[in-house]
Amino acid sequence: MTQQPTVQPISVKPRPARLWHVVLLDDDEHTYDYVIEMLQALFGHELEAAYQLAREVDRSGRAVVETTVLERAELKRDQVHAYGADWRIERCKGSMTAILEPAPH
Repeated sequence: MTQQPTVQPISVKPRPARLWHVVLLDDDEHTYDYVIEMLQALFGHELEAAYQLAREVDRSGRAVVETTVLERAELKRDQVHAYGADWRIERCKGSMTAILEPAPH
């Protein structure tokens, strides 16, 4: 009888999923109230955190509103795009814009 070679188990460490930033972009067609409400509704941010992010968007033109795995980031971006117009501003015709950027490792 021949002896089978011993197979050594291979140790494979799974790599963590790459993370992505959901970045909200500024425009002049949405109020602070709209941005705060949207951030609370879609991302679950508390009032103060949502306000600070709204200020950051207004001041710098953009803000990272969530960092997560790609599938969730895509969902959140799409939810921002589908949130609808700001009823407080007559000229507002649609939702804000969000983009995805890879988070640094």
